[in-house]
Amino acid sequence: MSNPVEEFSAYRERMNEKLLESNSKLIKRIFNLDTHAYAPGALDVKTKEFLGLVASAVLRCDDCIRYHLQTLHSNGATKQEVMESLGIATLVGGTIVIPHLRRAYEFWEALEAQEAG
Repeated sequence: MSNPVEEFSAYRERMNEKLLESNSKLIKRIFNLDTHAYAPGALDVKTKEFLGLVASAVLRCDDCIRYHLQTLHSNGATKQEVMESLGIATLVGGTIVIPHLRRAYEFWEALEAQEAG
């Protein structure tokens, strides 16, 4: 049986390495900016990741949603917190977000199953 968490992580890592190996200064700077934007500051990491999750859902980026879910899971977010945040995203983004909400829920369940297993 396939593991969606492991598959996503492996793909993301492999492709990020390739992108960074392209030696594009612009891409490297964007990656660096992203890393620093989610570092602790006036807002803690978990809060920033919830903001990223909501924005990603509204923008309908499944890869981004998965990334933020993984980070939230590793930072101790609860299913209730995630669902409340995704509810806000669906309210703001409208019903077009519902398919992404489904996939987000499914990925969160995979994260929980991986932790339990």
